[in-house]
Amino acid sequence: MSVENSTLANEVEEALAELPMFDVHTHLVGGHLGARGLHDVLLYHMVVSDLYAAGCPSGARLTQYPGWPTHEEAHQRLTEAIPYLPLIRNTSCFWGARLILRDLYDWHEPITLDNWQRADAMIRDRADDRTWWYSVLDRLHIQRTCTESARREGGVDDARLQYSTEWSFFTRCQWGEFDTALYELERAWGRKPEAATPIGGGQRAPTDRTIHSLDDVRAAVAHYVDNLPYDLIVSTATGVSTDIDYRLVSDAEMAAALSRRAQAGPTERDIYASYINELFLTGLEQHAERIVYQFSLGAEPLPFETGSRLTQRTIGQLGEIMARHPRLRFECFLSSRHANQSLCTLARELPNLSLVGYWWHNFFPDVIRQVIAERLDMLPVNKQVGFFSDAYCVEWTYGKAVLARKQMARVLADKIELGQYTRDDALAIAKAILFETPQTALGMAPFTAEAS
Repeated sequence: MSVENSTLANEVEEALAELPMFDVHTHLVGGHLGARGLHDVLLYHMVVSDLYAAGCPSGARLTQYPGWPTHEEAHQRLTEAIPYLPLIRNTSCFWGARLILRDLYDWHEPITLDNWQRADAMIRDRADDRTWWYSVLDRLHIQRTCTESARREGGVDDARLQYSTEWSFFTRCQWGEFDTALYELERAWGRKPEAATPIGGGQRAPTDRTIHSLDDVRAAVAHYVDNLPYDLIVSTATGVSTDIDYRLVSDAEMAAALSRRAQAGPTERDIYASYINELFLTGLEQHAERIVYQFSLGAEPLPFETGSRLTQRTIGQLGEIMARHPRLRFECFLSSRHANQSLCTLARELPNLSLVGYWWHNFFPDVIRQVIAERLDMLPVNKQVGFFSDAYCVEWTYGKAVLARKQMARVLADKIELGQYTRDDALAIAKAILFETPQTALGMAPFTAEAS
């Protein structure tokens, strides 16, 4: 990057920092929007993956919601991880952690075994301060944040939050399982919406009911569709696995596969997921004016987290699925760099598909720049949303917003230098994808000062 272009990028970044925006997908918990300690900054799951790759013994997440890590668990994991921090000082995830500590907590020292408790105490001191949480969001000009409805906690932060339901994931594979779609449907049947099953599966909680027949499947799907809280949420979010062969499955095929559940393998997995998903989308389409179907794509299960994998077959099958349900609005969170161009071509030809942000394995600076540049060149502004953080605390909302803003500024500066955009064009386009499209495509709404 030339000196002139670098200067221009810095100027664009400063201007972007003044624009209003939405964060359309997070896992913030009402009443607990802030980090509970240093572990929520340094042991965010993407940083845990960095540390695990560097040799840190633990690769699993800490205790997840609705539980919380104890002081003992958090401190044990911190002292285990800190010796490995020098080995990840090059990564962009750790850059995000450093930005959080520097900008929000005025912390400029490397975290060591000798000083981490001071940083931890500083963060814990603000953990329950709602004024602090909101000040971080206001610093970013975030007008509203979307999180899971299961994390609403009685609506104590409704003024700043909107909601999406992540309940059962019928099309997400879990490590070593082949009847996941059936289990996900069973755990919802007869119940109200609750938190999703964690990535990685593991020991399954018992269900109230068991599916034995096609009638059971139909009844359970109908219950699921009827019990989504349409008046509360703007979307339902799920995961789509590339390992599943998506096709239209007959009643006879599904009935036969149900009889083989105890011996289920990949063939049965694909039948269960395809049949249930088609029933679900058909039912959901009857509520198309009230909800958006969001799906994550390109992250496949590993023992602790996921790896980025996506086949061209899946992209083609998704196109067929979306074409079969033209009234239902689909939004994709993509975690595969190579698939962005293909998804853009689908969004150009499918009126009901839009693309959102940079998910998980795409949230790295070079990938973000490629994704932004391709989408700006290929899609109208009303078919793309420019940001979501996937954060579990407002500190990581900040870290990821700053990282994404820096990349957007570089892309826009390049296009200004090329003569494709004027500066005014660039900022208007940025405002459209950061602030306007989340409202028109998803139903996000700015908070009001009176409400907060």
